[in-house]
Amino acid sequence: MNEDIFNMSTRKFLKKVGITTQRELEKAVWKAEEEGALGEGPLKVEMKLSVNGVALDLAIQGEIELS
Repeated sequence: MNEDIFNMSTRKFLKKVGITTQRELEKAVWKAEEEGALGEGPLKVEMKLSVNGVALDLAIQGEIELS
């Protein structure tokens, strides 16, 4: 395995994940607000990561403040 290639590829993937998930999260929150379904917050969130071929099954939990 080439560590530099692995590192760059991992960073590229994580950048894509960050941009995509932020965009989709924002759209979902704005839609919920428009529909009157958005509570006072914070939003409880969970991100799951699994990797085929590697023993990794990770869940990261947190909260997103609304105000």
